[in-house]
Amino acid sequence: MITSGKTGRVYLVGAGPGDPGLITVRGVQLLRSADVVVYDYLANPLILLHARAGTETICLGRHGQGRIMSQEEVNRLLVDRAAAGLEVVRLKCGDPAVFGRMAEELEALVAGKIGFEIVPGITAALAAPSLAGVPVTHRDGSSAVALVTGQEQLGQDGPPKVDFAALARFPGTLVFYMGITTAPSWSSALIEAGLATSTPAVIVRRCGWTDQQVIPATLGEVADKIDQEKLRPPAVVMIGQACRPETLFSWSRKRPLTGQTVLVTRPLHQAAEMCGKLVERGAGCMVQPAIAIEPPADWSPVDQALDQLATYDWLVFSSANGVRSLLDRIWQRQGDLRCLGDTQLAVIGPRTAEALGHYYLKADVEPAAYRAEALADALAAGAANRRFLLCRASRGRDVLAQRLTAAGGQVDQIVVYHSRDVAQPAEEVRQALQAGQVDWITVTSSAIARSLAAMFGDLLRRSRVASISPVTSETLRELGYPPHVEAVDYTTDGLIDAMVADKQSAAGGDPKPGQ
Repeated sequence: MITSGKTGRVYLVGAGPGDPGLITVRGVQLLRSADVVVYDYLANPLILLHARAGTETICLGRHGQGRIMSQEEVNRLLVDRAAAGLEVVRLKCGDPAVFGRMAEELEALVAGKIGFEIVPGITAALAAPSLAGVPVTHRDGSSAVALVTGQEQLGQDGPPKVDFAALARFPGTLVFYMGITTAPSWSSALIEAGLATSTPAVIVRRCGWTDQQVIPATLGEVADKIDQEKLRPPAVVMIGQACRPETLFSWSRKRPLTGQTVLVTRPLHQAAEMCGKLVERGAGCMVQPAIAIEPPADWSPVDQALDQLATYDWLVFSSANGVRSLLDRIWQRQGDLRCLGDTQLAVIGPRTAEALGHYYLKADVEPAAYRAEALADALAAGAANRRFLLCRASRGRDVLAQRLTAAGGQVDQIVVYHSRDVAQPAEEVRQALQAGQVDWITVTSSAIARSLAAMFGDLLRRSRVASISPVTSETLRELGYPPHVEAVDYTTDGLIDAMVADKQSAAGGDPKPGQ
């Protein structure tokens, strides 16, 4: 491994619970600059979207899907990567200091003379009550909170380290971590120590995820409820008067896309924004880019056009990617936006206009309908004897160029970015589609539609397809995968609104895929 000659640093970062929006600002800052991210499988993979391109990501293993790294292997991995001069983020579910084996990792870092920083996260004992609407403290019956491991092995190697008699007298709420498989043991121990079987309890499984479960019970019912519901980790169990049914204030399950899993298929650099909007509406997200956006293999045609930019009357952008690619190229060539001079700017829709705004530019023309035909109509009347420079992808429709040429315009086109199909999906995404665990597949362009059809084939029929526009819908129908919904406004916001409207209209239950 090539090293920089300096020792790196390890950052123990709390990822928080399932909701990817609950990581701290400091955690996001470190992810954006990390060379390596070592993460627990319980950390939401959407958090990894904050990492920069090229960052090495290492999952420590998943239960039921191969071997999980031992703690000794994790310690050695952290020390070795940092000793090689790399900045390492050790991403832990919840908070590193709460049942996260932080002490063992710190001991290894100190022994290896590796610098470190600890970044707190939201632990499950605080996340689960808030996300389930349970006031874990209450002035009338819960003046304290105790965090307890459910992995204490009763009756083995001497007396238990957990004092159940003290916990039975505790004046507040008990929160058991990692206690699903051992619930019969610790719940019986509490009852034997004097805590009433009628003591209110709440089981919260997968807090912060779209499939979060909140199950009220009593202490005497906890073990049976876990067995009846066939609950598996991760989960926490809260016990105490604060958990009385009349004190529960459920809110997270009322968001419009709660319980829905959405596959986001946009290019990786554009996925995070869409995922954020979906998560706000309660959805769970998986990310599988169908296309990748890359710079042109040869910038010469673009550079030649930029040298002649003053000769064009109109500079036309059909996508936000085109805006970023061309304007960044101007900057890379040691130029600035003054080279645009009097050239007028036209865009195909609000997202493209928004991209211009990031460069402090405004579009002179933006059609009401977000499609090439509408932009052509807006420009055609004054096209005669005008010169147009169209900034486009390596593939796409030629409608705009054809219509402007027919209207008497002189049209040149330059490819400012390359759109490439992603050939192979992530295995976990393919398995989720195969198992029918994906409710929606979002399709935001014809290129994405074609790539998805090649990538997944008939697996697409196991989910509902959401199309961003009539043009994309037409492509989907040609491919044999008609969309279940189509956006009214041809934007990602409109696409999400279409899914929300469909779910809300299905008052008697969600329709089956393909209906």
